[in-house]
Amino acid sequence: MTRILAETYPDAHCELDFGNPLELLVATILSAQCTDKRVNMVTPVLFAKYRTAADYAAADRAELEEIIKSTGFFRAKANSIIGMAQAVCERYRGEVPGRLKDLVTLPGVGRKTANVVLGNAFDVPGITVDTHFQRLTRRFGWTTETDPVKIEHAVGELIPKNQWTLMSHYLIWHGRRMCHARRPACGVCPLAALCPAYGEGPTDPKVAAKLVRPGPFS
Repeated sequence: MTRILAETYPDAHCELDFGNPLELLVATILSAQCTDKRVNMVTPVLFAKYRTAADYAAADRAELEEIIKSTGFFRAKANSIIGMAQAVCERYRGEVPGRLKDLVTLPGVGRKTANVVLGNAFDVPGITVDTHFQRLTRRFGWTTETDPVKIEHAVGELIPKNQWTLMSHYLIWHGRRMCHARRPACGVCPLAALCPAYGEGPTDPKVAAKLVRPGPFS
């Protein structure tokens, strides 16, 4: 299944725009309950104004909130970003750490966010268990777990570690484009012959084709 997904989405990548680990960490915090497309509309202004962890740590809260307001939950996100930046400055000399055990100690940073940063900014294999990943791994029969951490460990045992980051992208791209929560496009899905959930969505190719969202979602 992962081979087929790799052939289907050869350009799969993180759809958040970033230039360094700090930018990706901030963008990932902003992406909670928000589309990557919306985040990418906000971050150019944000990244131009705040270039270092020290900049975020000393940010005027009202100004920061105004810039990120359209991403939703902006007060909580501002708290996380400022708190994260202050911790990075205090504990890691202003540089985002490249280890999971360090990243998850930062305010607003859970395992999902940490794995996004590790896999895409540090090239350290990580499994990103977002809502698409959770849905698809259960739909595919890869796991019956519902807890994100247990899903991460269960799937990690099935897939070689050097494939974790790309495999996360494949599933997220497939979930966004074709394997939707309510009406998956089963009739045109390249995994149809292998998927135990085939038939949850329309199997007629013409009907299914209309459900496909080509993207990009960035």
